[in-house]
Amino acid sequence: MKKSAIITRRQALVTGLAGMGTLLFQQCSRPTPPNYGNILRMGDNFTYIAQRTLLPGQSLAKEYRFADISSMPATGTTNPAKYSEAYDQLQRNSFADWQLRIEGSVDRPGSLSLDDLKKFISRTQITKHHCEEGWTAIAEWTGVPLSSVLQHAGIKASGRFVNFHSYDGWIDSIDLYDAFHPQTILAYGMNGKSLTVPHGAPVRLRIEKQIGFKSMKYIHKIEVTDEFVDHGDIGWAWYNGI
Repeated sequence: MKKSAIITRRQALVTGLAGMGTLLFQQCSRPTPPNYGNILRMGDNFTYIAQRTLLPGQSLAKEYRFADISSMPATGTTNPAKYSEAYDQLQRNSFADWQLRIEGSVDRPGSLSLDDLKKFISRTQITKHHCEEGWTAIAEWTGVPLSSVLQHAGIKASGRFVNFHSYDGWIDSIDLYDAFHPQTILAYGMNGKSLTVPHGAPVRLRIEKQIGFKSMKYIHKIEVTDEFVDHGDIGWAWYNGI
């Protein structure tokens, strides 16, 4: 990947503001994601519509001081190397060969290495993780804004959802509104160090405006789609805005 391919700070600002307006217009002009056909899942759409209507701006999640950082458990995490040969090989080589594939409704599909991601302008934020199991923790996360990666790939005007695939078999998605939120990042660092395996190495998603399980670990592919892809009932609501 050529260094010249990485967008500059000025380009990110200009492109981001222009692109954000277009993308948000697309969001408002299209229907909400379909529910799964039962009363509980219909609550997803109600929450989604209510939050998008009542909180239309890109409000930021609260950021904390370094002194506020707390213990950050990795509850329920299983090392993907136990059942993924591909991840096992990557881990043995300290993730030097890891690649993030970006495909779907983009003008420039391709792959980015960990070094490629680190060439983008980084963002560091100290935020609170709200777990779906009821506990919270504060940690410092460093990574690249997801918006920068999507802009680099050239997301098409028809694109509406961003789907994430992980080495532990998890598949989930978010809309462009959350994808272009300034605090939504692809994190490769935690508390000043490289991300550890229990916390999703080498790269995990951080979505600070949704409940913790949406911040997927062990990402290896991003796919932009024009329509909502129903990945089935995973036990939690698709949208969990906070």
